[in-house]
This record gives sequence, C-alpha cells and structure tokens, in this order.
Amino acid sequence: MSGMLQQFEIKPLVELSLSGTDISFTNSSLWMLISAVLAVAFLFVATRKRAVVPSVGQSVAESLYEMVATMIRENVGSDGKKYFSFIMTLFLFVLFGNLLGLVPGAFTFTSHIAVTFAMAGFIFVVVTLIGIFRHGFKFLTFFVPEGVPLPMLVFLVPIEVVSYLTRPISLSVRLFANMLVGHVLLKVIAGFVLMFGMGVVGAIPVVAALVAVTTLEMMVAVIQAYVFAILSCIYLNDALNLH
Repeated sequence: MSGMLQQFEIKPLVELSLSGTDISFTNSSLWMLISAVLAVAFLFVATRKRAVVPSVGQSVAESLYEMVATMIRENVGSDGKKYFSFIMTLFLFVLFGNLLGLVPGAFTFTSHIAVTFAMAGFIFVVVTLIGIFRHGFKFLTFFVPEGVPLPMLVFLVPIEVVSYLTRPISLSVRLFANMLVGHVLLKVIAGFVLMFGMGVVGAIPVVAALVAVTTLEMMVAVIQAYVFAILSCIYLNDALNLH
C-alpha cells in the first residue's frame, strides 16, 4: 500500500524558509503553477484567432465559456455576472489539475486535502464576506428559517450555523476523496498489468480494465471540477440572495 501512496508524496524541489516556517517550492506547487499556466495558455491560443467557423480549440473554449455562464445564470442569477471571472478561473484550475494528474509522472495536487481545503476555505471566506458586505446584519437571517415557531429556533439556528461552517469540509473532501480513490485504483490495476506482463492472454482483460478505469477517471476529473464550481455558485447565491 505504501508504494501505491508514493504518488501522493509531497517533495520539496526548492527548499525555502521564512522566519523558521517551511515555504519550500514543492512538486505540488509546481503542478499548481503548470495547471494555471496551461489554463491561461489554452484560452489565449484558442481565442486569439477567432473565426466565424471556429477551430476545435475555439469551439472547446466557447463551450466552456457558455457552460460556466449558464451555470452562473441558472444558480446565481443576473447578480452573478460580475463573478464570472472568479468561477471560470476556479473551474479551469481544478479541471486542469484533475486532468494533468492522469498524465504518467505528474502530480495530482487536487488529491491532497490540504490543497482542496485551502481552496474551499478561501471560497467560504470570500462568499461570507460578500454576504456580509451586501446585507450587513441582515446576513444573520440566513441562519433563521422562515415560518418556524420561536421555541424551535433554539434548536434549528445552531444546526444551521454548524451546517454552514461545515461547507468548506464537504466541498474539499468531495474533490479530494474522488481524486485520491481514483488514482489509487489506477495504480492497483496498473500493478496487475505488470504482474501479467509475461502472459499476453492474462494481461488483455487487465489492460482493458485499465483503459476503462482511465476513461472513467477522465470523466470524474471533469465532473468533479464542474461540481466544485457549481457548489461555489450555490454558496455565492446564498450570500447574494439569502436563500
């Protein structure tokens, strides 16, 4: 099992320290940087020569743009337009991080709870501040269900508060767990391929299973990026409209 988990080991590439705090540039940092650069490069290359008859790259970029725009429009409303850049950046960063993790020798930073929780925590803080700045003290009414008898509020308000505070945990664990389990499964099946390498007949079903799981993992990578973005939209809608 330890061999399977080596692919998730964070290793320092450039050791740095600030006032005794380790701020080394790690393999996780490197692949986060690569994901961000590739996302920007993809959009730049795909849209720099816009044509009436779009190229494959332009079609993909426009499809992603329309998908995120629709996601915001349906889950946030017209008030969400100003946050399009934030949601689009978030979606592409997670998407490229998930997909690059499927490349042999790459590092899947989205399979680490520290990374996903940091992103979820940042979203939680930003969304909460948006709600407070927009509504002031009225934001607290979000934790008070309408039409509930006063005595019941003693029980329901703490439940609502705890539910709200656990959002970063649920958002981060969902992404982390899916990417972690999927990559471990790929590693296990790849190990079987090596075991049956000497026997072609025995290796065929294992290779077929590896291809199937890899395809499934690609779908999961896209779906999890979409889920991460759409949940962020829902949280943003709650802050803007107090639903």
